[in-house]
Amino acid sequence: MTGNAQTNSPTKGFAAHSEAESGAQNAIRTAVEQGLPSTIADLCALVRIPSVSWAAFDRAHVAASADAVAALVRDLGVFESVNIVQAATVPASAGGGTELGQPAILASRPARNGRPTVLLYAHHDVQPPGKDEDWESDPFTPTVRGDRLYGRGAADDKAGVMAHVASIRALVVAVGLDFELGIALFIEGEEEFGSRSFATFLDENREALRSDVIVVADSNNWDVNTPAITTALRGNVTLRLTVRTLAHASHSGMFGGAVPDAMLAMIKLLATLYGDDGSVAVAGLTSIDVPIPDYSEEQLRAETGLLPGVSPIGYGSILSRIWSQPALTVTGIDAPSVDNASNTLTPSVSVRISTRIAPGQSAVEAMVAIETHLREHAPFGAVIEIDDVDTGEPFLVDTSGWAVTEARSAMTDAWGTPPVDIGVGGSIPFIADLVRVFPAAQILVTGVEDPDSRAHSPNESLHLGVFKRAVLSEAFLLGRLNERTGH
Repeated sequence: MTGNAQTNSPTKGFAAHSEAESGAQNAIRTAVEQGLPSTIADLCALVRIPSVSWAAFDRAHVAASADAVAALVRDLGVFESVNIVQAATVPASAGGGTELGQPAILASRPARNGRPTVLLYAHHDVQPPGKDEDWESDPFTPTVRGDRLYGRGAADDKAGVMAHVASIRALVVAVGLDFELGIALFIEGEEEFGSRSFATFLDENREALRSDVIVVADSNNWDVNTPAITTALRGNVTLRLTVRTLAHASHSGMFGGAVPDAMLAMIKLLATLYGDDGSVAVAGLTSIDVPIPDYSEEQLRAETGLLPGVSPIGYGSILSRIWSQPALTVTGIDAPSVDNASNTLTPSVSVRISTRIAPGQSAVEAMVAIETHLREHAPFGAVIEIDDVDTGEPFLVDTSGWAVTEARSAMTDAWGTPPVDIGVGGSIPFIADLVRVFPAAQILVTGVEDPDSRAHSPNESLHLGVFKRAVLSEAFLLGRLNERTGH
């Protein structure tokens, strides 16, 4: 770790011991506090591994990350089996057969004496770092500045991995290795690349993963002082759109003004996707009404870096635009670069479109609406090609179960304030697969991030106080589940 770490920074704002805490809970709290330095050191070691799971990056780094996580899990000494597993993705597009997904860690121990089993999920792969010059420190050199640990994956989601490891460590210290709670641990290796082998992995390891409660540690908190349980997630439809108008490039001076080039056609087509206020204007994409807490435009500006004079887009309350309405973003474009631009009419242009869909709408239905819109609005008779489609289902959490009640209590004790229910504009598509395979399981979506974490962006960071409270929350939850019967 580099930078000027403040030894007291992880404890700032940390809830004080309650006089009403049980002996076991007090022991868990002490174990989390005493184990925090080694927990952060282990997290830093994971951040140093550039485990980008995208196809263009070296798979050896993801394998190294899997080995490191598996070693941490084995050292816990609580699991009957700890394995590194790869499952098949969809059939390979070239040559037939199947491709293997990135390595995941699977560990399990059975419940005893009527105790429940909890499945703990996180992922050890990370997003590409982007340009080094956009980072204030090297993306794979964990660096502490103030209360925050900076580095790619420091928050999303290697902190989620370490929250699971550290909470189990605390449970062992507090109650011993012979605790009766069943635990399944699934640390995925390709969440950032679409979880392409996730469904196959679940089907092949169904019995090892079967559980009463599933904790997905891959979401956000309301702020650095207030925990959250994520109850709504948007789904996603991503695709590559290619527009063609010419068989070959032509001189822009000789034929410009009479011949539509692909860039013109693409610009006009993309413009049809939005209303004048920037909201999505695709017929067939739906919205949903969910409870929305207060959230000001000032807070939006502070958390996103929206420049002075630039207005927000959309309509309705700000959080409804993020949680319960569709959103459409052009995330990439393949076209001649400015430096290499010549005076020619471009024959074809491709873009990557990422659409977030509101809870309550199926991804297939949304894809049909998007494709129909693009084909019906193609200008000048331009040829439209759509490929490389990826979809993920939205999700609404059932908050009526006993597991949510236990989680709220654990968070309140750990943070000193009760959690709020939040929606998240991002997507965790594999939750739909968990619901499909384990329909009776109660799902809890928790997280170690806060609004300043900047996951996926340069200067991603983890607030160390939030991390400590997240670990303590999960450790308290495991302690409560270890004492529970009659689930």
